[in-house]
Amino acid sequence: MSKAGVVLVHAHPLFRQGLRYHLSGHPDFRITGEAGNGQQAIQLVDYTDPDIVVIELDLPGVNGLEVARAIKRSHPNIGIILLSADQDEKLMIKALRAGVSAFVPRNVPWEELLKVLQQVRRGDYPINELVLSMPQIAASVLEEFRMLSAEEQGDNIYSPLSPREIEVLELVAAGRTNKEIAVKLNISNQTVKNHISSILRKLAVNDRTQAVVYAMRRGWIKVAQPSERA
Repeated sequence: MSKAGVVLVHAHPLFRQGLRYHLSGHPDFRITGEAGNGQQAIQLVDYTDPDIVVIELDLPGVNGLEVARAIKRSHPNIGIILLSADQDEKLMIKALRAGVSAFVPRNVPWEELLKVLQQVRRGDYPINELVLSMPQIAASVLEEFRMLSAEEQGDNIYSPLSPREIEVLELVAAGRTNKEIAVKLNISNQTVKNHISSILRKLAVNDRTQAVVYAMRRGWIKVAQPSERA
């Protein structure tokens, strides 16, 4: 796999310098450009077509979330990593809806940021895992996407999943392991694995968390509240 091109978008030159220092010479990444504000970032991405864009939320002028939306509209395959001082529920939902791949603290240690960069390079969405690890946020995300699903076209609302696959995916969303799902549905562990493989294939996603968020966006599954998971 060739090196992934990365654009750094941050208002402070020293921060960009630090990221450049760590990424320069790394076998998996190369810096294709830097920007200090949102407008510069959008123009730079159009010109360089990177694989990943690391964006600070609190940019002067157009904020990082709006920049992420603009980039994803014109370059849907680019992975966006959003750096934010706040990790609150509403902001996380907005980031997810904008198509952000990862949503990390602004003061994230370099080792953690590198791990996120490698995940996004593989096409993963660490933000999905973050959402599913917080039941109260997952429930809010579900409600947001249920309202959005009413506005989508009919062919997007139609679910290609069988009723049993929906059951399995709802239990995945509730944080159940394959073994727990097998016991709950009175099926074998291998059957659970077969269902999950079928779900990933039908939805053309790479992992369970992507499948859950994909289905949540369209209102196909519900996420149980913590009190309902016993």
